[in-house]
Parts: sequence; structure tokens; C-alpha cells
Amino acid sequence: MKLTPLADNVLLKHMDAEEKTASGIILSTANKEKSVIAEVISAGPGTDDVKVTVKPGDKVVTGKYAGQELKLDGEDYVIVKMSDILAVVE
Repeated sequence: MKLTPLADNVLLKHMDAEEKTASGIILSTANKEKSVIAEVISAGPGTDDVKVTVKPGDKVVTGKYAGQELKLDGEDYVIVKMSDILAVVE
């Protein structure tokens, strides 16, 4: 199934969170937090007021609790507003 965001919405897929802490402690899956880095899957065309400045394949940083989560074809995605994207990772 294909999902195309409308207006200034962006469809993201979260990257896998780190499995080890900086000190080398391996985390169990129960203690993992949702990553704030995500990959852009698709983006809407924008609006007259908001220009969409990301494209599919970009890695971005979002707010920890930003967007609407959804499951599509067994995969987890999140749809966020362009204003919820804080930075592009290069």
C-alpha cells in the first residue's frame, strides 16, 4: 500500500535505537527508547505558508513525542508536520 502525505505532512520511519550505552552496557529491548532520528519516506507538497524542505531518503531529528504513529503493511511509521522536524542529519 502506498501512503502519500498531504499539505505540510511528512511520513517518517524511525531508525533503530542504539543497543549499547556510551559506557558499553547492552540494553534489553524493554529499556530501549524510541529513536529521535528518522528517515523521510515521503513528503507532502507543502502549503502557501509552509515549504517542505526535506526529501525522501533524508535523515532528520524530530521531537521525542512528535507526530501520529501508524502501522502499515507490518511496518511502523510516523506522520509529522514539517514544523516538528528539528534538524536534518548529514
